[in-house]
Amino acid sequence: MNSRSLARALLVSVALAASIVLAGCDTDQVSLATNAKANQPVSPKLVAAMGEKDMDLNSPILIRLFKQEAELEIWKQTRSGQFALLKTYPICRWSGDLGPKVREGDRQAPEGFYSINPSQMNPQSAYYLSFNTGFPNAFDRALGRTGSQLMVHGDCSSRGCYAMTDEQIAEIYSLGRESFFGGQKAFQFQAYPFRMTPVNMAKHRNNPNMPFWRMIKEGYDHFEVTRQEPKVDFCEKKYVFDAAKAPDAKRDPVFDASAKCPAYVIPEDIASAVRDKEQRDEAEYNKLVAKNIPVARMNTGIDGGMNKIFAAKIPEGSTGLSEGAEGNTLQMLAMSKAPGTIPGTVNPPKPNLEPVASAPQDEPVVAVGAPATSTRVASVAAPEKSGGFFSNLGRKMGFSAADTTATTPPQATASVAPAPAPAAPSTASKLKAAVTHFVHREPAKDKPTVAAKPAEPAKPAETRVAATRPALKPSVADGGGDSGQMAGAAPVVSANSFDSRFGALK
Repeated sequence: MNSRSLARALLVSVALAASIVLAGCDTDQVSLATNAKANQPVSPKLVAAMGEKDMDLNSPILIRLFKQEAELEIWKQTRSGQFALLKTYPICRWSGDLGPKVREGDRQAPEGFYSINPSQMNPQSAYYLSFNTGFPNAFDRALGRTGSQLMVHGDCSSRGCYAMTDEQIAEIYSLGRESFFGGQKAFQFQAYPFRMTPVNMAKHRNNPNMPFWRMIKEGYDHFEVTRQEPKVDFCEKKYVFDAAKAPDAKRDPVFDASAKCPAYVIPEDIASAVRDKEQRDEAEYNKLVAKNIPVARMNTGIDGGMNKIFAAKIPEGSTGLSEGAEGNTLQMLAMSKAPGTIPGTVNPPKPNLEPVASAPQDEPVVAVGAPATSTRVASVAAPEKSGGFFSNLGRKMGFSAADTTATTPPQATASVAPAPAPAAPSTASKLKAAVTHFVHREPAKDKPTVAAKPAEPAKPAETRVAATRPALKPSVADGGGDSGQMAGAAPVVSANSFDSRFGALK
């Protein structure tokens, strides 16, 4: 009996040690221990959608993510064996630029193909829930790329990660959990700079990352034509998709990301379908280039992006490098329901502050979203007319109309394109204000600077900390609402919970 207990304790220790991962963007360590957040059931609405699409709750999933569109897609295998789109989630925040992550600390969110297994799921993340993307993969390491703890998590805050709302990550986490319960050993995570369409490829044709993007587009095309998870290998510092053993080979090819590629073939049905798609895409691409489709401008200095549904709900919000929306569209989105709770501490992307005139006329700013508020107020303000009693008095006292820089509030440039400098207040208006202030003896009041910095939380005490936030978040699909559970109470864990299904590890 004692030896059996000892063996079981040793097994649990090994399992927990193997499962330790970092929570999201430099946070705490976790284990396979279960909790209420990690055991939230998939919403009835989403389960009903699965039934309509001929999917099982425990069938495999696949995730695709697009930076420019700021969208995350959940694909799920149907009973026919192919994957179909289950749901698309707007991304609350991602950081860095379009392009792959290269080195630790560059704030880049990774791009490429990654594999997520149960040990990468983090039920105790400081960012509500998370999973580790697995960066760097073998391809990244072969190129000497460095970085760690690159996550998809909640809290809408990113430093090289992909951040969702807490409600969104709760639903995504539950879908991944159920796929593991159904027997999927790992699900594929595909991260792209944008949807790999001929239009987007043509717009970004001058981007230095284009060779890398063309390479991962092959995997994108493999999935598009087969609706199956592409098999991913690496050799000669490149991706290889759906490689199989050559007809005359006696064993499966062995791949090494840094070594020469072994002999392999791609099944003809897949290779033929991919060739046809690539030829169609290339023909469309060439037409667009021949028509001189505008090139997407390189927007240096902007840290990532967010989906327009979130930008519309944040004061001075900007989509940054993600696809934006015009003023009317943002105003309409501001009145719609947000897919989850947006923390008061969210830091939206900064806009491009470089003058638009510096770019060629045929290169539109395609990755910067305009804020909902107007930016023309300062440019239409007319200077006050000089003259009169106060102007004459000012000249006699030594005031000059040019001495206004030090007293003029700085222009707000945090999230809007630069506008012409406002006209300086006249000497008369300054002197009149000073006399009025002196006569009434009012206490000095600082004038608020509009949009001079990102939105601050309404109450400093509400800054979100993992230990103080509620245990559960309502499902996105259910549209929020009470869970029916008292605050702080431990929920009843069903027989098919995370804890019981991995009970063999204890």
